[in-house]
Amino acid sequence: MAEQIEVWPFGRDADRDHPLTAHRIAVTSSHPGWRFLVAFDRESEAQPTDAEAAMLASFLSEYKDRHYGDSGYRRRMEQRTLDVDNGANGLVFHKWGDDDWGFRRQSFERGFLFTVVWPVMRNDDRYAGHEWRGPLALHVLMDRIHTVCDDKPMQRWTDWKAAHPEVFAVAGEPR
Repeated sequence: MAEQIEVWPFGRDADRDHPLTAHRIAVTSSHPGWRFLVAFDRESEAQPTDAEAAMLASFLSEYKDRHYGDSGYRRRMEQRTLDVDNGANGLVFHKWGDDDWGFRRQSFERGFLFTVVWPVMRNDDRYAGHEWRGPLALHVLMDRIHTVCDDKPMQRWTDWKAAHPEVFAVAGEPR
């Protein structure tokens, strides 16, 4: 009997054997061909810690709960190894170093590649007024992503973090 080989549907667009894949986080380029809901840029200068990987996975779960609920679409999407929705504006996270994260939405066409200025640009006076100068720890970046017209994150995100203290109990942060 011939051995059956499982086909990886994402080709070279997502790394099959990266530890984040087990958390349903695509490890890909800054401009993936697939519309992954949450991805990590394989060109990052640093890898996520286990605690940061748990935050990324929780971020993805909150995204799916908010946008898909317990729908049949979500159940079909979750039959794949990674979460993909062609109508979504997925996020690609990038890590420059310890507590130094940025992200880009897949629809970004102008401006900085990643929201949070690249480390080499942070001391440049031309970017002194940039709201996302950095460095930002991952939990702070996620709070900023969930902040729209106010100086604080949306209540649903605050509630999500409070319901998941095992993931978001960060030193110095209120629990």
